[in-house]
Amino acid sequence: MRTEYRNNPAMDPSGFVLLSDLVPNIIQEIRYFSTYNFIGERIDGYEEPCALLTIEAARALKAVVNELFVQGYRIKVFDAYRPACAVRHFVLWGIEDQDIRMKPYFYPDLQKQELFAKGYIAKQSSHSRGSTIDLTLLDMKTGKEVDMGSPFDLFDERSHPDYKGITDEQYDNRMILQRVMTRNGFMPIDCEWWHFTLKDEPYPDTYFEFPVSSQYLKR
Repeated sequence: MRTEYRNNPAMDPSGFVLLSDLVPNIIQEIRYFSTYNFIGERIDGYEEPCALLTIEAARALKAVVNELFVQGYRIKVFDAYRPACAVRHFVLWGIEDQDIRMKPYFYPDLQKQELFAKGYIAKQSSHSRGSTIDLTLLDMKTGKEVDMGSPFDLFDERSHPDYKGITDEQYDNRMILQRVMTRNGFMPIDCEWWHFTLKDEPYPDTYFEFPVSSQYLKR
């Protein structure tokens, strides 16, 4: 731990890396830096459209990327480390904000309050511990995302990894991603096919606050 963060370890980025530095051939589409997300605006704490991860998670993901490359896939990352202030933004939106402009795209069959009760949005997120990542596969032949049967951040049972109301090919695609991730030390969750957390995460009890910023890592 850097000495200047001794009194506030949640602001200490020394155990993190810029994912593209360690895995230079990844594709990034950091949705919470953009306005195309379930809230419809840039989320607090996202100062750059880049993915940060703990060193341990990034190394494990590099092994994932190498294994998938042999199979003809690249990965696209939607989100990685997420500051705790971003999660608070989600919670305040869920409690106070009446804006539902993105409902048709991200939660068409649910009321926004249900997103918390059903586990799609957490009041404390594993992303804030720095070893969780949201991602999908890209087919290297076509350059397009692999069809997973539902898009990223669709809050619906269709996004559950074991949902059977999709085609065999879509289900197989989910399992390709899940098998490679679990083989390299990541754990899935039961409601989002894109979400994985490093099993042996280095900071299981720390919810970090520093911004998503490559410049902050260099301070």
